[in-house]
Amino acid sequence: MADTFTLTNNNTGETVDLQLHEGTTGPSAIEISTLYKEKGLLAYDPGFVSTASCQSAITYIDGEAGILRYRGYPIEQLAANSNFLEVAHLLINGELPTTSELIKFEEIISHHTMIKESMRNFFHGFHYNAHPMSIMIGVVGSLSSFYHDSLDIHDPRHREISAHRLIAKMPTIAAACYKHSVSEPIMYPQNNLDYCGNFLHMMFSTPCEPYIPNKTAIDAMNLLFILHADHEQNASTSTVRLAGSSGANPFACIASGIASLWGPAHGGANEAVLTMLEEIGDVSNIDKYIAKAKDKNDPFRLMGFGHRVYRNFDPRATIIRKMCHQVLSNLADNNNPMFELAMKLEEVALNDEYFIERKLYPNVDYYSGIIYRALNIPTNMFTVMFAIARTVGWVAHWSEMIADPMQRIGRPRQLYVGATERDYVSIDKRK
Repeated sequence: MADTFTLTNNNTGETVDLQLHEGTTGPSAIEISTLYKEKGLLAYDPGFVSTASCQSAITYIDGEAGILRYRGYPIEQLAANSNFLEVAHLLINGELPTTSELIKFEEIISHHTMIKESMRNFFHGFHYNAHPMSIMIGVVGSLSSFYHDSLDIHDPRHREISAHRLIAKMPTIAAACYKHSVSEPIMYPQNNLDYCGNFLHMMFSTPCEPYIPNKTAIDAMNLLFILHADHEQNASTSTVRLAGSSGANPFACIASGIASLWGPAHGGANEAVLTMLEEIGDVSNIDKYIAKAKDKNDPFRLMGFGHRVYRNFDPRATIIRKMCHQVLSNLADNNNPMFELAMKLEEVALNDEYFIERKLYPNVDYYSGIIYRALNIPTNMFTVMFAIARTVGWVAHWSEMIADPMQRIGRPRQLYVGATERDYVSIDKRK
């Protein structure tokens, strides 16, 4: 017999037994799906901080212990030994590929990187200074108009084709968003380049001047993409799942995820880090801004420190910190005051008792923003970079959800606090 959890109403003494579900790792979950039907009660959980919205076998996080695993593999091992497309294969298919499987997967992604020529013209309909994220939302949502040959979400082969298309075309679309914003020609992908090198080529080459990607830049981007590939049921992934639960096509679902990611509290956090550094302005101002951050009555906050999930340290930040320093040593202008400020702020915060006691360590957003700046990625493209990587996680979760026999359309309830029933009053009698 399954374990149960007994809930008691202290006012009436009435009890209800709720089934306990055990995961392979982590806390158990109390099933409350029958609570309203049987007892007329709803669970109230703003922000869903204690609610498991689904069962998933993709990513496991233990925020207290600073653990992140993709399909059971520690992120530290994947970051040290894998590459982004191998991780993408793992997240989507559940297992690390063999050599032949990886070669085939890389070839499929490589040959799906081009977008329709008519889609290239679609970019010209956006205002010249539109934010790249707004363009990306529109273009990705439009993919269903260009690739409507395999939109049967209940056909596993159609889901696979859509997944490949999204992973392959996202860098092409992202680079095109940038090119449009700087009034340069959109560059075609090169199938002889790897995933990250190809993206850098499309970003920075022009018809009159080729771009040869730097190995440090490729390695840094590959690492960032691995670390950002998935992060369990975050806001954007939950948005993709909720949109997908209605039966919407995969391109529309991923576009909804991009929209959610755009928020400064989610994917826009690394952009906010650079904005904060620009506000601080100079190393000489650090002490003043540290004091402001400690002042509860001051609205200033240090962006890129602490994390909603990780209560100790962000394991991704531990990994990427070394790469950040490597990039700054090899690629950045060492006399750039922005990078000097960023490294000094990191040093001060890591040694300040206030931040140590509250475990407000630099997170992945702090370092990723600094790295992207060193790679000459414009600040308004930072969240776009996040979207390229996270597309893999979104697609994996969308595919898992569609294949789940227990999947139902998402329909959260609410605790109503509005007016009780009242009668309509004609306009001439209203006070």
